[in-house]
Amino acid sequence: MADSQKHTHEEWHSPKGRAIRELIFGMNDGLVTTVGFLAGVTGSISDSRIILLAGLAEIVAGAVSMSIGGYLATKSQREFFHSEIEREKWEIEKMPEKEAQEVREIYQEMGFSRVEQDMLVKRVTSDKALLLRFMKREELGLFDEHLDDPLKVALTMGLSFLGGSIPPILPYFFITMPNFAILYSILFSVLFLFFAGVVKTRLTKTNPFRSGIEMTLLGVLASGVGYGIGWFIEKVI
Repeated sequence: MADSQKHTHEEWHSPKGRAIRELIFGMNDGLVTTVGFLAGVTGSISDSRIILLAGLAEIVAGAVSMSIGGYLATKSQREFFHSEIEREKWEIEKMPEKEAQEVREIYQEMGFSRVEQDMLVKRVTSDKALLLRFMKREELGLFDEHLDDPLKVALTMGLSFLGGSIPPILPYFFITMPNFAILYSILFSVLFLFFAGVVKTRLTKTNPFRSGIEMTLLGVLASGVGYGIGWFIEKVI
């Protein structure tokens, strides 16, 4: 039992555990964007079928945009990381004395004595692969797990956006009166936000109730701001 718990705990140090970032971001964006959009069009369109079609179009466009944005951002980050790593490889080959001094300075900042520095610098610089790994972590702050797969990030964010968009749009499939549909849409969204905040704590190990309330309030605030801006623009135009 203890080994199982330890394995589960360690699993969330992996990139799979860190995918919660993309999941929460995509889901919250999908829900908030959809609620704001539906609330805005419901006030000016009386046909629920038109609202439903417009909402579905917005969801698909948002999911595609989220996927492309996630892909480009992750790809750009990987390219930057790789360029930094290649520069470090060049410095190791062409300026070994400089790299050795940088290793010494790093250990000096950690509080190692001069004798310990000499021993550690000699060990690290004796192997170029080890030196590169050391400099990646200690100088550049880069870890191999930071190199996320752009396609996986794009898929995660796109699907999470779709998942977050389902609760707001769902009532419009069954309720023909837009004014009632939007009320249920907001209710479902609030419940979903609270539930998502509670479920998130299985990974973050924080207080479930506090997390649920926090996610709900922030989601409602974002939706309210979006609806308010839409309402203001509509009145002005």
